[in-house]
Amino acid sequence: MSKWVLKGLRTGIVTTRYPGSMETSPGVSPGRPVSTVLRGQRGLPEIPSCPTGALVQRAGKTTVDHKRCIHCRRCVRASTPFVEWEWGYEWAEWTSTDPKEMEGLGPSFSRSLHIRFVDVGACGACMSEVAQLTKPHYNLHRLGFFFTPSPREADVLLVAGPGTDHMRRALEKVYDSMPTPKKVVAVGTCSLSGGLFGPSFASEAGVTGIVPVSVGVPGCPPPPLAILHGLLVVVGRRPATSLTDATNQMRGDSQ
Repeated sequence: MSKWVLKGLRTGIVTTRYPGSMETSPGVSPGRPVSTVLRGQRGLPEIPSCPTGALVQRAGKTTVDHKRCIHCRRCVRASTPFVEWEWGYEWAEWTSTDPKEMEGLGPSFSRSLHIRFVDVGACGACMSEVAQLTKPHYNLHRLGFFFTPSPREADVLLVAGPGTDHMRRALEKVYDSMPTPKKVVAVGTCSLSGGLFGPSFASEAGVTGIVPVSVGVPGCPPPPLAILHGLLVVVGRRPATSLTDATNQMRGDSQ
């Protein structure tokens, strides 16, 4: 026992300090492509096949739709670069433009938030990232956030997956059982657009057609800090970002 105590004292605190300060440890985010303006090129390089159609190129600009991007990295592995990559993790955005819908739950929930997680056909990747939030490095309990098995005790419904038909009614029942005020956070590309799985004969194009989504967290899968950012946005402790990201400038070689 004494050896573990000594080891703990030598190691110190390893839990991330986010949101008190930005996380700079390597490997906390896989990053994502960003919309890019190409400069100094006589023609646009050809976009490789994007499995979800997340890339659009026109007028010297490559635009990335983060609701559809699955982070396959084909766009950055191309022989001729036409998109840049960012390493941040604050990706959550309000999905509605209605000012009333964009209001957080308020100060009463800022350090006392109960979360119900529901898998509606996810492949398992987003579920793994959500599970990391309860482990020592992220430790969402330090922020006053807790997972609950009962929807009747939940303030936030965290959803992953494209919304399969066999889970539609279950998701509706969970949402209807939650007390008000309540918010829905859609985690991952599948929950926002269907990803590679939807729309299809077996699933929706995301969960927005089943329950009203308040905040979207893109990524395939989004890293734990991106999911944590979505929860912080819901309670008003961090500002939201935009799924239509800022545009970077890329200088190419003239041909």
